[in-house]
Amino acid sequence: MGIVKIDDELHEEIRKASSVMVRSINAQAEYWIKIGMLAEANPSMTFSEIMREQMKQAEVDLGKVIGG
Repeated sequence: MGIVKIDDELHEEIRKASSVMVRSINAQAEYWIKIGMLAEANPSMTFSEIMREQMKQAEVDLGKVIGG
């Protein structure tokens, strides 16, 4: 674990987003970092495709989640 320097304005945006997404500020920052890394590693994939693939890798049954 380490310390990451984050601009005050970005930290405020993370704080606001974390309240909407019901995550801690750290969890929101980690989420955005992970999604950013996945987007850079998979530039041809959309956000939805990236999320679908992550759910598949985690063995989440989306049919059960969305009632289908």
